[in-house]
Parts: sequence; C-alpha cells; structure tokens
Amino acid sequence: MKSFRCRVCDNPLYFENSVCVSCGTNLGFSRAERAIVPVDDTGRYVDPSGADWFVCANLNLSGCTWLATVQGGLCSCCQLTRTRPADDDIEGLVNFPAAEQAKRHLVFELDTLGFPVVGKDQDEENGLAFDLLSSVAENVVIGHEDGVITIDLAESDDAYREKVRATLAEPYRTMLGHFRHEVGHYYEWQLVRGDERFQRCRELFGDESKDYQAEIQQHYDEGPADGWDQAYISTYATMHPFEDFAETWAHYLHICDSIETAGEYGLTSVASPAVFSSFRDLVVGVWVPLSVALNMINRSMGKEDLYPFVIPTPVLDKLDFVASLQSTP
Repeated sequence: MKSFRCRVCDNPLYFENSVCVSCGTNLGFSRAERAIVPVDDTGRYVDPSGADWFVCANLNLSGCTWLATVQGGLCSCCQLTRTRPADDDIEGLVNFPAAEQAKRHLVFELDTLGFPVVGKDQDEENGLAFDLLSSVAENVVIGHEDGVITIDLAESDDAYREKVRATLAEPYRTMLGHFRHEVGHYYEWQLVRGDERFQRCRELFGDESKDYQAEIQQHYDEGPADGWDQAYISTYATMHPFEDFAETWAHYLHICDSIETAGEYGLTSVASPAVFSSFRDLVVGVWVPLSVALNMINRSMGKEDLYPFVIPTPVLDKLDFVASLQSTP
C-alpha cells in the first residue's frame, strides 16, 4: 500500500481517510490518479483535465471514499458489488464496511500490478462481480463461479473468523485473504489460456479435471498427505489444483503488497516488486528475510507470526508462474 499525504497540509494519510485529521480537509480517492485528493463541501473534485468527480454514494454506508463520475452515484469499485445486505439486515450492514474495505484494497493492488478489473456491467460473460451476503438468515458458501465471487459477511467479525480459523486449524484467515484467494480463481479462469500456458499450469498445480467435490471430500475425510509442506503453501492448497492455484495467487498478492508497503515506509530499499526480473529472486532475496523480521517484531509484541508460512522450492515455481500472468494481454 502506498504512503499517502494530504495535498493541502502534507500530513500523512491512511488509505481509508475521508477527512485529514490535521487540517480538516474532506478527502476522496481518485482511482485515475491513484491518489487521495481534496474535495469541497459537496464532495466534488475537479481533476487536472477539468472533469468533475464526486465522493461515492456509499461513503456513509460502507466508508467508501472513492470518486464517482456522477453526483450521488457509485464509484467503479462499489459497482462491482452485485449484492449487498438488505436495509433491514442490521448485522449484515454492520459487517458490510469491513468487506468493502478489503475489496477496495484488493482492487487497488490489482490496478497496481496491472491486472484488468472489468465488471459484469461491462462484460456479462467474462466480467467480475461480488455477492456480499450475510449468513444471519442463510447459509453462505464463500466461493467463485463464472466471475461471481461470494463472500460471507460474518467473516468480518473478528470473533467469528477466529473461531472458524481455529476449528479448521488454519494459520491465517482474514477478510482480505478471502478476497485475494477467490479472485485467484477468477484470474485462473480468465488468464490461464492457450496450450503452452495451460500445460505449464497443469504441470505445476496438477490435473484440474479431477472431480472437485470428490477431492474436497477426501481432503476433509483424510487430511493432507504426509510431506504436503514440501510442495504446497498450505494444507488448503492440497485439496485440488484449483485451490492450489488460488492459494498461490493469494500469497503472490500478500507478498507484492507487503513488500511495496515496506518500501513505502522505508523498511526495505525495494520500492516495487517490478524491479526484480524473477519473482523467485524477489521472494528469496527480499520477502523471506523481511517476513522473518516482521515475525520477530510480532513476537516481540506477544502476537502470532505475521506470515506463518514456509515457502518450499516447488511453491517458488508456482509463484513464478502466477507472476508471469501479469504480462498477459
């Protein structure tokens, strides 16, 4: 994540700020400029070309500060949400802002890395959409199908999410992690095309034609095979090649974002993952020592490791493949 500053008083800003706490200026996020910009009392911003932009209509509902092209309209990120909690779903609406915040973080990173983010309102067949559903009144299964990502808003609640994490013996579980994993399914669907790329993906991750439900059931019945940690980033990745890809994709995003943030705040001299020609070299030379240091800092505060994962050589090959998709036209 970038280090933002107020254009009026140069005070440091967080990505989510709607007001500068130093000078009181109202703020909005310009996706086109990739910057936090000042807006007037009506929420209006005039960009360098003279075009008018307005703070998203979801500012008070979800805390969205992104700019929309129409006053009272939704920004391009909020337009990706196809379904949200009903107005009378109090619990769902309480959890809604955390999910939207994670989605904005995801979209910002995808923009940074150059991956296309096209909504189903623009491309019904291949576009992306999100159903953010509340499991208060129905069972919600987190997943992806044909470009639609479903997220259970209950996962926004720290206590609920930690209970699930402990039950499933997972080392890491966050709302942003869910978004990164599920969007990995979407981009595999969109980007792993062509005989050469498809074959390389199958060589690395396995035969994706295996019966998905049968493989998942076997995993829950028997658990991962002995020695799984020599070839996979997590036990969840062992369930099926689709899940292995999505888990690897999520870690690709974890690593890219964390390194860029560390560079922005002076914790590493690497300003961007793009300076390395090989993602493998970036992981070995920068991420491994940085994550070890961050884990030690967390332990110094009595917290769990920030990055509780070990990256074996086969996973480096998989990460390299995922990184190569960035150059897909």
